[in-house]
Amino acid sequence: MNSLFTPLSWSDTGFILTGVWNTITISVVAIVVGTLLGLVVGFARAESKKVANVLFGSVLDILRSVPLIIQLILFSTFVGAMGNPMDPFVAGAIVLSLYTMAFMSEVFRGGFESVSPSMQVAARSLGMTHWQTIYHIRFPIGLRAVFPSWLGVSLSVIKDSALVSVIGYMELLRTSEQLISRTQQPLEILIGVGIFYFIISYPLSYYGRYVERKMAI
Repeated sequence: MNSLFTPLSWSDTGFILTGVWNTITISVVAIVVGTLLGLVVGFARAESKKVANVLFGSVLDILRSVPLIIQLILFSTFVGAMGNPMDPFVAGAIVLSLYTMAFMSEVFRGGFESVSPSMQVAARSLGMTHWQTIYHIRFPIGLRAVFPSWLGVSLSVIKDSALVSVIGYMELLRTSEQLISRTQQPLEILIGVGIFYFIISYPLSYYGRYVERKMAI
């Protein structure tokens, strides 16, 4: 039986780093795309509450409520059943980006709505147009207010990217599962995976604290 398993070796480094790189890639794509879409949807909901809520409300509720792993499986299965199977990266990036967008839209909506109406009235009284008020008042103040929440969602996305492994994407968790099956060394491998996730997430967390200190000055 022992001959069926081989221990970890330096030759596995490239395989592990591929998983790390794939995790970073899909996380960055989801955060960037989800943030941009969330900004647009969040602003639309803050500006035109009734219309935007009718258009986006139910969809966003579904995206936030249904577990990500179920969304990934359903989307991948549906696309495959339609006869157009997607590359796991593309399918995972689409679902993870939309999932991120659903949370980011609430973050941005709350930020824009947190701007005091009196500040907007004051800006209009100084001669600013509606769009100038948005550009010079609501956007700077609203985006500054949402930064901590944006950071929290982004860090969650990095960890949630591990779920994309269920549709075959070779990210960090999936590579670790294959190594565990081959080596039967789960403790060492999972500890290493945890360290890699920390290394990926820490720069973003550190940068967030740096930005918050700068904004507090």
